[in-house]
Amino acid sequence: MLPNAKSLEGKPVPHVTFKTRAYDQWLDVTTDKVFKGKTVVVFSLPGAYTPTCSSAHLPRYNELAPVFRANGVEEIVCLSVNDAFVMNQWKQDQQAENITLLPDGNGEFSAGMGLLVDKSSIGFGKRSWRYSMLVKNGVIEKMFIEPEKEGDPFEVSDADTMLKYVNPKAIVPEPVVIFAKPGCPHCARAKALLDSEGYHYSEIIPGKNVTASTLRAVSGSSTWPQVFIGGRLIGSADDLEAFFKSRKAA
Repeated sequence: MLPNAKSLEGKPVPHVTFKTRAYDQWLDVTTDKVFKGKTVVVFSLPGAYTPTCSSAHLPRYNELAPVFRANGVEEIVCLSVNDAFVMNQWKQDQQAENITLLPDGNGEFSAGMGLLVDKSSIGFGKRSWRYSMLVKNGVIEKMFIEPEKEGDPFEVSDADTMLKYVNPKAIVPEPVVIFAKPGCPHCARAKALLDSEGYHYSEIIPGKNVTASTLRAVSGSSTWPQVFIGGRLIGSADDLEAFFKSRKAA
């Protein structure tokens, strides 16, 4: 049976040593090094490369990391019962540059939390239950533990729920996508505009599955770039410049 979230709040995190790898060398990282004197958000998950972990849990924390930092969180840690090699490769594949990934290879931290569970029925062995927590100077302030039910529930340990606890009034930037062509000066101008306004964006460039027809289908235009903010078509670099000017004038 999983512990109640409230029963863990106010308690120190387990004291363990994580066996990490950096620059092709083993590096011991203690709990004190991770948590002492800092405000840290931790999210723990069943395994690297698993569907929910790769498609939603890790990417959203990585995306919102600048917002967390602007609201007093100094580090965001992703923890899983995997070895250092797997965690390092997953971080690289996910381009999760804003997250510290810690390997709880022997499950010692997860066991100390009371959240090491048996997933032998699906060939996983012992793994961490999915949860998130806010830790201040090594003491758990807030816990979000996924409900104990079949499968892999993902209802309360997400980045948005944690951010809402950290600061209910935190401003979450709208998602931005730019369809851009390499060597296109207008595309470069649009990206520079987004950078200057502090917008993080995903870039889609022509390739096997992205053509001029794709651009016309989604934007109604055949000219590059085309920018979308918050699901709304803004348009070209000129349109983007006008959009930012209108926002400032409002």
